[in-house]
Amino acid sequence: MEYASIEREIIVDATPQVVFDVVSKPEHLREWWPDEMDLESRVGGEGRVTFRGDAADDTIVQRLTVVEMRPPHRFAFRWTHPDGEAAAVDNSFLVVFDIEASGQGTRVTMTETGFRERGWEAAVLEEAYRDHTEGWDHFIPRLDAYLARLVATP
Repeated sequence: MEYASIEREIIVDATPQVVFDVVSKPEHLREWWPDEMDLESRVGGEGRVTFRGDAADDTIVQRLTVVEMRPPHRFAFRWTHPDGEAAAVDNSFLVVFDIEASGQGTRVTMTETGFRERGWEAAVLEEAYRDHTEGWDHFIPRLDAYLARLVATP
């Protein structure tokens, strides 16, 4: 296995603008992705995502930097870079949400890259890739469900 990228695609019954807002604004991101989100939704904007586990010491906080915003078609950010360092190809993952109208709905393609670029030994690379794959397998269906609830609400 190459551990180069993770890609997930869904088609949702929402407009591209609604989808863009849901993947780029902290008040929406909190509803389907992290437990807490603090983010400046602009290119160069920074933030933090917090994931809480079952135990108090299971809390994970990661930095995030927005690298591209093209409403309503693309939202991209780099995340997991160390405190005190700017996000770069060799110290963070790149997550891109591509959003395009598709029939009566919208196609959402999420791609995460940057695993091999971290320079990790094989076991660490494999573990990070597996962890992120499991994470997106959990969160993308939550994105789909949140969008369905959002558009169903009058």
